[in-house]
Amino acid sequence: MGRMRSFRSSSLPARMMLVTALAAGTMAADVSAQQGQRAMTRPVEPDAQPMKKGRVAEDASEQPEGIVPSGGVDLYRRMGAALPPAPAEKPYEGPIDEAFGAYQRGLYVTALAKALPRAEAGDAAAQTLVAEMMTKGLGIKRDPKAAAFWYGQAAERGDPAAMFQYALLLMTGRHVERDKAKADEFMRKAAEAGNSSAQFNWAQILVSDNPGEKGLKLALPFYEKAAEQGLADAQYAVAQLYVAIEDVPQDKKVQARTWLLRAARAGYDTAQLDLGLWLVNGVGGERDYEEGFQWMRVAALRGNVVAQNKLAHLYINALGTRPDPVEAAKWYVLSRRAGLNDPELEDFFLGINEDQQKKAIEAANRFRRS
Repeated sequence: MGRMRSFRSSSLPARMMLVTALAAGTMAADVSAQQGQRAMTRPVEPDAQPMKKGRVAEDASEQPEGIVPSGGVDLYRRMGAALPPAPAEKPYEGPIDEAFGAYQRGLYVTALAKALPRAEAGDAAAQTLVAEMMTKGLGIKRDPKAAAFWYGQAAERGDPAAMFQYALLLMTGRHVERDKAKADEFMRKAAEAGNSSAQFNWAQILVSDNPGEKGLKLALPFYEKAAEQGLADAQYAVAQLYVAIEDVPQDKKVQARTWLLRAARAGYDTAQLDLGLWLVNGVGGERDYEEGFQWMRVAALRGNVVAQNKLAHLYINALGTRPDPVEAAKWYVLSRRAGLNDPELEDFFLGINEDQQKKAIEAANRFRRS
């Protein structure tokens, strides 16, 4: 069961802050010093908040410049984005786990029958498998309270996946008594044992519990470990921190755009948006308006509201593309409908002729129906 994949099942309320929101001021000053004047900026919410999808303030004046907390990443739904090939599996020479083998083949009743006696005998891997099956109702009636018990048993015996899941339960108080200190302890242990989701979440906790640059520096090694294991959220955070923290070694700073590119290629729309901005503004490397435009368009097509707003500006200013008033107005209409007001774009929209306005609105309507 030690080979069972772990899942980042939920965001951590109030504590799961996206680290870049806390670093926005540092990053803005650093980038400004490096690049002089930025071609584009983007709005952010006034305070760091838990990660949540679709949050855009109704009044653009309430949104200072900087970095927006992301909506998170679903590692299994990339909306058509090409994923890098999985690394070749190393030959497994250990004992065959019949319970987990049955689970992998979808033989859940068989898997439970083989795992439960081992779980009752104290086998941590089997306990985690039983908890997973009870959580999802596979081969047995769904029983989250019993699952919590088995996660706890496996966590106490050091199973990394169980420690991560049990930490989430303890943090939220679901089916167990809420215990922050114990939750933090298990999250830390799971992170140190190599669980990538725990590494990312433990980094988030360190940032939340240690405001300012101290927390960022404490968290960075865990973000890096999770990023190296392919977690797009962590890759995004590493890219931002390499730019934000002043005394990060230069050899790491030059890798910032590479990490952001990896997160963008994995389908993380906030990384796609930021990569577009970095390329247009020359952050972490040379300016490349055409590539910046392409990444901004990818994020906009995925529904990222800020990207839609910025794409309108690119069309107006002919940055990386030919000027197109109808396309610019279309993307402005979409972002405005989502609640992102922009006086500059409003003036532009009112300045084009009625036929162009009509075409833009029709194009925005078609996009929403597609």
